[in-house]
Amino acid sequence: MKFPHFLPVVLTLATATLPLRAHDASAEMAASAKSFVATLSDEQKAKAVFAWDAAFDSGLAAKSPPVATSNAALPPSNERTNWHFIPRLRRGLPVKEMTQEQRLLAQALLATGLSNRGYTKAVSIMSLESVLAVLEAGKKGGAVRDPDNYYFSIFGTPGTEPWAWRVEGHHLSLNFTAAGDAAPAMTPSFFGTNPGEVKDGARAGTRVLGKEEDLGRELVKSLDEAQQKKAIILAEAPKEIMDVPGRNESKADGIAWGELKDAQRETLLKLVREYLFRNRPDVAAEELKKVQAKIDGLHFAWAGGLDRGQPHYYRVQDGNFVLEYDNTQNDANHVHSVWRDFDHDFGVDLLKAHLDSAHSQK
Repeated sequence: MKFPHFLPVVLTLATATLPLRAHDASAEMAASAKSFVATLSDEQKAKAVFAWDAAFDSGLAAKSPPVATSNAALPPSNERTNWHFIPRLRRGLPVKEMTQEQRLLAQALLATGLSNRGYTKAVSIMSLESVLAVLEAGKKGGAVRDPDNYYFSIFGTPGTEPWAWRVEGHHLSLNFTAAGDAAPAMTPSFFGTNPGEVKDGARAGTRVLGKEEDLGRELVKSLDEAQQKKAIILAEAPKEIMDVPGRNESKADGIAWGELKDAQRETLLKLVREYLFRNRPDVAAEELKKVQAKIDGLHFAWAGGLDRGQPHYYRVQDGNFVLEYDNTQNDANHVHSVWRDFDHDFGVDLLKAHLDSAHSQK
């Protein structure tokens, strides 16, 4: 994938000099989305732009590889909520079918939804497809690894209310929804890596989601014996995150905020920030305030081994706010991490508020 190497630097300069305001986020996203869509041919628009309530294509889904972890999952209500992170068939416009101009505009759109750090993680995840292609060379029946096989999708008309957009492919699913004057919703937000750490070659030592792993382990290993008895919910880590697409099954479990020491609380907040601030910082800051407003309900749960290289899992949860991390596949070198908010995913609460406001004005 051909990325503008200067883009993160430009963003750094811009955010260093201009105040970030969450209510401007939707307008910035809309402006960037309009520029991208304006360059598309009719054929490309037919792939990239969907009606707000475009139907879910069950026929396409049936052609994709089955996902054992989501057999009990409910089907999405429409294409807009049809998210996943596996290498599968998708609807949308893939980067490989874009011109160079369109690629640049697509990356500019991606940058409006992410922080500098999040943007770097996202494009690095895409680039790992090239690493996987080398690692899996000669393997029969495997998925095709292609760093250009990431899809951009627009739902509704950018700048109208409501509208949404998605960037998705293997190990990446970023979903943004805008409605009314509120800051856009940014969940579900999934980042994964395979390999979790590149072991060989020119990029040896690369750990795109290393901070997410290290902070979780730092916290669990800082707990005393009594605290660990509460925090460690399973001796063996589950094979996958619980809250895969179509399933909202997890609950607040493990050790509660009030049972942590001050230094441990700070580590837990660093971990929360690491997830939230992968997305654009103005909106992430508003989301962090929501977490802090009901901090007493926050729980941290761990499963699996405590040392690097051992399969492990953790979850941070307070009601419908959930962060999940799992590293069990490929000898614990294959990471899945997600931020969900069951009240906020795909802007459910924003859409309700928008509809309520529209009806009240009639």
